[in-house]
Amino acid sequence: MGGTSSERDVSLSSGLRIAEALRESGHEVIAFDPARGPLAREEEAAMRRAGVVKTVPPTREELRELERSSRAPSLGTFPEVLGADVVFLALHGGQGEDGTIQALLDMVGVRYTGSGHLASALAMDKDLSKRLFRDAGVGTAEWMMTGPTFGPAPTEDEVTETLGWPVIVKPSREGSTVGLTLVREPAGLAPAIAEAARHDDEVMIERYIPGRELTVAVVGDLALPVGEIFPKHEIYDYECKYTAGMAYEQFPADLTSETTAEAQRQGLAAFRALKLGGYARIDFRMTEAGELYCLEANTLPGMTPTSLVPQAAAAAGMSFQEFCDKVARLAAGAASRAT
Repeated sequence: MGGTSSERDVSLSSGLRIAEALRESGHEVIAFDPARGPLAREEEAAMRRAGVVKTVPPTREELRELERSSRAPSLGTFPEVLGADVVFLALHGGQGEDGTIQALLDMVGVRYTGSGHLASALAMDKDLSKRLFRDAGVGTAEWMMTGPTFGPAPTEDEVTETLGWPVIVKPSREGSTVGLTLVREPAGLAPAIAEAARHDDEVMIERYIPGRELTVAVVGDLALPVGEIFPKHEIYDYECKYTAGMAYEQFPADLTSETTAEAQRQGLAAFRALKLGGYARIDFRMTEAGELYCLEANTLPGMTPTSLVPQAAAAAGMSFQEFCDKVARLAAGAASRAT
């Protein structure tokens, strides 16, 4: 938990909660922050008392300082890691979710929760994800890319002709809406691209889909009850996701049985298209006409008190403690993974 991505604080909150739930199930748990190493129980307790998630993510300067002393490159040498039956990954974003940590654990033969290194990398890359969604028959909004691989940013006229307005501009390989901007008119395009480029050298410009915000959690090969999010802001942004009272979630969502089944079908199709494993969360927008558009797949979704997957599990009759135990046992019984 923790790490050096912009989602560090959220990851710490997830990890603290997971550790507590696993201990309640009888597991022996060591908390490990790749940025700092093993954490003492006293440090965990202090973080729980203080709270770790602020209304804005850590600054780039704070993260760079952590990166300079990060223990992640030597992760596979720590006895706490090598001696584990399972590493429960509560990392979000960056090397914790892009396949890097997963590849390190694969190299030393330690089992871990969630998806393998290739699937994690695919899901983190929003451009590649959307291509695979489209091929699998999962709805996704039209998009354009800019960056070293794709060339210069599209002009305002090109965006007008291809996507129309408004558009969403976001880093291709970030989470928790970090660096994301809703752009309503051409004049806002360049500043939004510059903001996204602060977080990633590849930037996505995507047609904005107005409508209802839905989410489908998948555990193993089972789609959990569909949820709907009602954020205080127009976009379900960082503050709404991690600040109590800034969003209301309904599980199960008030949908027809046909729409529920279709959202779950597309959620499973997206999960399989990316070769995901363990558990994940697939997010959608639904238009007034009932069309579903997949926004992204989260391979290590948040587990904070305001997070969505625990609420979906509860709607399926699983307590948070039971859910964490199930995920850990899925990983403990998993064969060595190639993806």
